[in-house]
Amino acid sequence: MNLELELEASVIRHIFGPFDSFVRTIEKTFHVIIVDRDGKIKIAGEKKENLESARNVLLELYRLYQRGNEIDVQRVNYVIDMEKINQIEALEQMDLECICHTINGKPIKPKTLGQKEYVDAIKKNMIVFGLGPAGTGKTYLAMAMAITAFKNEEVGRIILTRPAIEAGEKLGFLPGDLQSKVDPYLRPLYDALYQIMGAESFAKNMEKGLIEVAPLAYMRGRTLDNAYIILDEAQNTTPAQMKMFLTRIGFGSKVVITGDATQKDLSPGTKSGLDIAVKVLSKIDDIAFCNLTSKDVVRHPLVQKIVKAYDNYEQREQKKTSRNQKNGR
Repeated sequence: MNLELELEASVIRHIFGPFDSFVRTIEKTFHVIIVDRDGKIKIAGEKKENLESARNVLLELYRLYQRGNEIDVQRVNYVIDMEKINQIEALEQMDLECICHTINGKPIKPKTLGQKEYVDAIKKNMIVFGLGPAGTGKTYLAMAMAITAFKNEEVGRIILTRPAIEAGEKLGFLPGDLQSKVDPYLRPLYDALYQIMGAESFAKNMEKGLIEVAPLAYMRGRTLDNAYIILDEAQNTTPAQMKMFLTRIGFGSKVVITGDATQKDLSPGTKSGLDIAVKVLSKIDDIAFCNLTSKDVVRHPLVQKIVKAYDNYEQREQKKTSRNQKNGR
């Protein structure tokens, strides 16, 4: 059984990937053989539904490239996943939504359905919790939304903060004053700002006090009006810190809180402010919770596999602990 497809020859090499690696992935997934003859693509296989799925994936990758997207391994895998659950049409709508552009002109847009829901929640709600593993774009998309709102004069300033506790390190052991001690912890936020705004624009706005990057401790005693506030790595807050932060929010402000409950660096036995907030605030209007998963990881595909492997391991351990508790061990 065969299906034929005609595409622009100059685009096919981008869809097929280096050494035809992308097309090999499609072939392996749908058990088909794909051959290109100067823009005329022949798809051969035994099952009609597999032929149609392979064609749908190729056509969607073609359309994505035509709209200026870079075709990479992660994108190919995601289009395949969407075809498997008959959601491939949703990709076009998602791709049309551009939040802003980096200083190099690269569009920043949601790359997965989970990210699209997250961006939509930020638009609609005053406070949004973005929960999920590393690499799901929680912080980067929130930064893009904040910078866009700032440029459109929807808010007067941007405040970026995170607790200065990581990987068991104590600030007292680090050299320098408090700012130089916390700067390494805030570096990921600086990096995103440079990429989206450019170093010059960032420095100018920071000098004017319109952009503030500071540790969470600096928020105490303040009221944050007319600001876009992002609290990153919120799983490392204590319940008291989280309550303190949430009660700083003033009129005309928007807040995004990001965190990964599986990457806590708190002392053993210390409860996470993020975990408590999820339980306490889940039924309050104008507060949204977005749960991103390993499917929303937009880094190297290997990172996606690592996140998934850890998720599976933690689920097994949780079940084992529950069984032991039931048996009274």
